[in-house]
Amino acid sequence: MVGRRLVLVVLSVLATAAFAAAPMGAAPQPALERDELHTIASWLRVHGREGYIGADVADAMGIPRPQGEDLLAARQRGFRSDEVLRIAQISADDGRDFILFMVQRPDDQVYFYLSTMLGGLQKALVSIPSKSLVRRLEPAEAELRFREEVLYWNDRSAN
Repeated sequence: MVGRRLVLVVLSVLATAAFAAAPMGAAPQPALERDELHTIASWLRVHGREGYIGADVADAMGIPRPQGEDLLAARQRGFRSDEVLRIAQISADDGRDFILFMVQRPDDQVYFYLSTMLGGLQKALVSIPSKSLVRRLEPAEAELRFREEVLYWNDRSAN
């Protein structure tokens, strides 16, 4: 339910944004981060709830989907604390390798971080719904914020 609301809010912004970009091209991923991502993904497979990722979000993030597939099945969890909503999603389809982290802040900003198990951060965007704006994060900011999300979800998965 929480994930649906966030996706619906962001869909309206992303539907107006034609945003295509290549992967971040970050440095090789440290083994510790790969282990953390694997732990998070395993936890989501077991403890995640059924959900979906809309086609607009998938397209903006560069998640491959067959033409005509409007919703991608996902396993997801979401938590709210201090007015910040965090959602982590993995594909329910074993043929797709990704983890999508979304962070909705009370300052009208929604951050998206797309990762793969082995490749780490692939793409990071921030959406500002009130301004109908979607922009790519600078690599240094993206890596820092992505790392914070990995730590957050790794702690969650340990509980």
